[in-house]
Amino acid sequence: MADAAPEAIAHDEDRAVSNDARSRARKRWLMRLALAVTTAAIIYALWYFLIGRNQVSTDNAYVNAEVAQVTPVISATATEVLVSDTQMVKRGDILVRLDPANYVIAYQQAAAELARARRVFRQSSAMSQALGSQLDARHADIARAEAEYEQARIDLDRRLALQPSGAVSGEELTSARKAFAAARAGLAQARSNQGAAAGELAANQAIVSGSTVETDPMVLAAKAKLAAAKLDLDRTIIRAPVEGVVARRQVQVGQRVSQGTPIMTIVPLSKVYVEANFKERQLRRVRPGQAATVTADIYGGDVVYHGRVVGFSGGTGAAFALIPAQNATGNWIKVVQRLPVRIALDPKELAAHPLRVGLSTEVKVDLSSS
Repeated sequence: MADAAPEAIAHDEDRAVSNDARSRARKRWLMRLALAVTTAAIIYALWYFLIGRNQVSTDNAYVNAEVAQVTPVISATATEVLVSDTQMVKRGDILVRLDPANYVIAYQQAAAELARARRVFRQSSAMSQALGSQLDARHADIARAEAEYEQARIDLDRRLALQPSGAVSGEELTSARKAFAAARAGLAQARSNQGAAAGELAANQAIVSGSTVETDPMVLAAKAKLAAAKLDLDRTIIRAPVEGVVARRQVQVGQRVSQGTPIMTIVPLSKVYVEANFKERQLRRVRPGQAATVTADIYGGDVVYHGRVVGFSGGTGAAFALIPAQNATGNWIKVVQRLPVRIALDPKELAAHPLRVGLSTEVKVDLSSS
């Protein structure tokens, strides 16, 4: 029994030493944890005051672009389709050829009408010269008729003066009166012919006066019709309106395409932008012109695009939905809205790492930039 007591005492002392060591180790661990938490808090506070409070970000952002719809202006049958989906095209490249037969005929008819209008004008110009000559001839006719009328009047007056003396027979006097009446009628007819000739000349001059063969209204109308026919003929060849990638091609060889119906879409990859949907509270300090950085999921964080805020949408996505939310009800729950913000990207960076419409991105806006 005497031996057991010292062993128990030694065991208690060992336990106390072990508990004391654990207590010191726990205190050191807690101190380290507190130091780590304090350091993290300090780092976060420094990050927030230096960077975080001057930055807003969202991963609700997607690549978008103002795509070009390729739409035929005329109706015709597609005879050749030169592009396919995913193909790169340049501005002016031929996409589709349409059957030009009907438009070639329309162009030839318009050209013939223009030639006819020019010929009619030349004929009218020549007619003016002929009518001028006829009017001069009518003047001569009037002069001759006036002379005949004056001679007939003098002869009649002379015979009337000799009638009382009986020196003039009744038959001779009757002949003089008939000659005078015929001369008077001839003068009236000559004057009428002169008036008709003058009217025809005036009417013809109204057509050609102040105009040339190229400025005549009928010729100008024919020229306009020819230009319209030429334009329709040129439109049988459909060209790319912008540079980009062909998407959603909906035309095949032999298909009848209708005027105004889209046949394909061209996405201008060099002009894509990012549409970032920020929460409304995030936009308190966001202004157009502020710098932004964009990372795309397709490339990861290794590729960073630099851009600027261009502007804000005119309304939230819910406001432009097909069925807008109706909040005028008894049970209403406020939902944080998001407003689309347009971010323009650097064209050089886009050329190095192209983006496609619809890709997911993450956007950060630097609020401290101007």
